[in-house]
Amino acid sequence: MSSPSSAVPSTLPTAASVPSPATAPEASTLAVSAPVGPAPAVSARVGSARGVPAGPTVAELLDFVRRTAEDTALIASLPLDPEGRTWVRLDGPRGSEAWLIGWPPGAGTGWHDHADSVGAFTTASGTLKEHSLAVRLPTDGWKTLELTDGVDRERELAAGQGRAFGQNHVHEVLNESDSVHAVSVHAYYPPLPRIRRFSRTGAVLRLEQTEVPEDWQ
Repeated sequence: MSSPSSAVPSTLPTAASVPSPATAPEASTLAVSAPVGPAPAVSARVGSARGVPAGPTVAELLDFVRRTAEDTALIASLPLDPEGRTWVRLDGPRGSEAWLIGWPPGAGTGWHDHADSVGAFTTASGTLKEHSLAVRLPTDGWKTLELTDGVDRERELAAGQGRAFGQNHVHEVLNESDSVHAVSVHAYYPPLPRIRRFSRTGAVLRLEQTEVPEDWQ
């Protein structure tokens, strides 16, 4: 899971169009449509206007993961497991969160997002496939979304190829090889506050659970 900007729609479903958490029924469904017209670029920098130093730009995150993916000694040092993904925490630029991840054949993340963090990843070895949505989902007040035609995106990232993405980017990443491990480098800023995980059946996306850093660190 290219340009250092992700597809962010020009027209977004907002919280105002979704029942509030207090009133939303368990099976409430919201139709999410494809964006109309070109998508604006990802914000150049994530930070605070209150005197807090700004974090890295998405371009800087992408540059970091690309340079790190070229460190052959580091990539070779990652333990690989044929039964599941492996990962090692790295020091990302200027307070960002970074990971080196190993993908055995057939491994995948499932559908998920990254809350308000921007990020980037690059394949260091093997090939990864990313499926993503070209809309930003509402952040609260729903359990089930019906996606309309035209929101799906797909890209294949061979060794040395990467991409960056904006806030609330929804995707799944897979190693579709039946015999070759893949290794990738990922970076996020701010460090991930949560991850929402989804299941998908056809056009229906369902929120299954929300994870916090203690669940994966």
